[in-house]
Amino acid sequence: MHFRRRELLQILSAFGATFLLPKKTVAMGRQSPAKSVGPAPPANREVRRMEKVAGIGGLFFRAHNPKALGEWYQQHLGVALTPTSAGGSVWQQEGGPTAFSPFPETTEYFGDANKVWMVNFRVHDLDKMVAQLRAAGIEVKDPESYPGIGRFTRLHDPEKNPIELWQPA
Repeated sequence: MHFRRRELLQILSAFGATFLLPKKTVAMGRQSPAKSVGPAPPANREVRRMEKVAGIGGLFFRAHNPKALGEWYQQHLGVALTPTSAGGSVWQQEGGPTAFSPFPETTEYFGDANKVWMVNFRVHDLDKMVAQLRAAGIEVKDPESYPGIGRFTRLHDPEKNPIELWQPA
């Protein structure tokens, strides 16, 4: 199947929005047809590939108690902390999709308006992860399903930072 770059980006943009946006927002976005971005470049024009990043190399954020919060992520979500000495190993992610989406600063999607970030972790078995977190006394919302995309749930770390867990379809 042959797609022009513009058509492919429109398809990916429409699909990508469904990873993070509430159903109402996605439905509203789909009501408006995508606008054309102009004529296609001439066929004989040299195509240059843009250098791009290969993935997320780290997530750094402020915390009231960095040591305790780091231990919470390690104990409950299995995220290894950054080594502080030679020979230590960092958390190794599995390959898979990563959604990257700036939100308006007025969004209510993160909950507390003072929180400026939210992390979304992919999981293999959302039900097992939810049960594990609840057994540890951590409040987790009931998972929601989005056909063709997967299942999601929300929780907060001890400093009330929002976390979303996603089991892809």
